[in-house]
Amino acid sequence: MTMLVLPLVALALHGALTGLFYTFSMSVMPGLNAIEPAQAEAAMRSVNQKILNPWLYIPFLGAPLAALAAGLVTDAPAALWFFAAAAVNFIGSFLVTVAINVPMNNALNAGTMSWKNYSPRWTAWNTLRAVASTAGLVLVGAGLAGL
Repeated sequence: MTMLVLPLVALALHGALTGLFYTFSMSVMPGLNAIEPAQAEAAMRSVNQKILNPWLYIPFLGAPLAALAAGLVTDAPAALWFFAAAAVNFIGSFLVTVAINVPMNNALNAGTMSWKNYSPRWTAWNTLRAVASTAGLVLVGAGLAGL
């Protein structure tokens, strides 16, 4: 049972992160696009401030770390699935966020990027994060199936 704790934590964290990114691409951003750009910018600025809290950081940082830890405590071939999940999440979620989405958020917050330029590009990269997180979730599931 102890061997299942880290993989199950990784599964839950990947699921939470997948849901967050998916929800933004399929409902939050289309909803904001349906209102006046100035209102959308103000709403997204508020979201950008409020989202920076432990409820974001736990899955955002925890998902790849939990998958990595699960890989370290399990045997092959399950370990390989967990390591793959950690890598996919790190590249497709963490690096994309740090290199692309956060700088775009900062530009929107500073008023140097318009909603018209921000929304389609931000949503496309966010959708990539949703896909990568989903892939990580599936990879963790495959690792659990291999235990």
